[in-house]
Amino acid sequence: MAAAGGALVAAGQTVASAFGMSAAPTAEESYARIAASAMLPVSETRTGDPTAPAVTSAIGGEQLSSTGSVSSLDPGAEVDVANLTKAARLDEKAAEEDEAKGAALAHGAPQAVVYDGTTYALPTRGQLTSGFGGRWGVTHYGIDLAAPIGTPIYALADGVVDKAGPASGFGMWVVLKHTDGTSSVYGHINRALVEAGQEVKAGDEIAEVGNRGQSTGPHLHLEVWEQDGSKTNPLPWLSERGINVTGPAKAEAESEAHSSSSSVDSSESSRS
Repeated sequence: MAAAGGALVAAGQTVASAFGMSAAPTAEESYARIAASAMLPVSETRTGDPTAPAVTSAIGGEQLSSTGSVSSLDPGAEVDVANLTKAARLDEKAAEEDEAKGAALAHGAPQAVVYDGTTYALPTRGQLTSGFGGRWGVTHYGIDLAAPIGTPIYALADGVVDKAGPASGFGMWVVLKHTDGTSSVYGHINRALVEAGQEVKAGDEIAEVGNRGQSTGPHLHLEVWEQDGSKTNPLPWLSERGINVTGPAKAEAESEAHSSSSSVDSSESSRS
């Protein structure tokens, strides 16, 4: 046992010498120093440049090079990223347009679209009875949408109320000034629900269909004025923006008229 102990101490001294310890420490000091040294990373000594700092060979150190850089994406991956980014932007734009159309339809407008970033709404549920152009020896500067008195009229687009009230020939009207400089005119109304200076959004209810002024029956007379004051045909102007006056709105108006007629006939039959 003594021989074994002496051999262990001798081995400890040899290891201690390898770690730069004193030649004759006690056994306990040898063990302590060896244990402490074992916790330290091994350093390389650069003989070529004595002033250079030691390089630590820590575990995983080769993965932490400060001079390394992430390799760039290959062309195929860059295209994929670009496509994903574009798709995300298109989805976001579509969501924004859906939200804008939903807001325009919230008050009851029969149709709404987003064209070139602007929301437009079909002004009323009515049947097209007269177009733009010559009529009875004079020029008819708008289109007529026939509907019962009191049928809601909606703002064609965002804007500010320019006029609201009595108007020669129209009896009463509302005129909206839009952000692009154009104006929309709503004539023969029964009553206005807005006042001059008020801001409105596409699809907001602004008036009711009426039969005031020089009118042969309840309808909305709709005009579109360009920025320079000239009056343009509302049908192609609306069609270019995606509003179809002669399509779904007309079919809906005819369906409602048919339903009303059927209700009247049924009522008269029950009385007879």
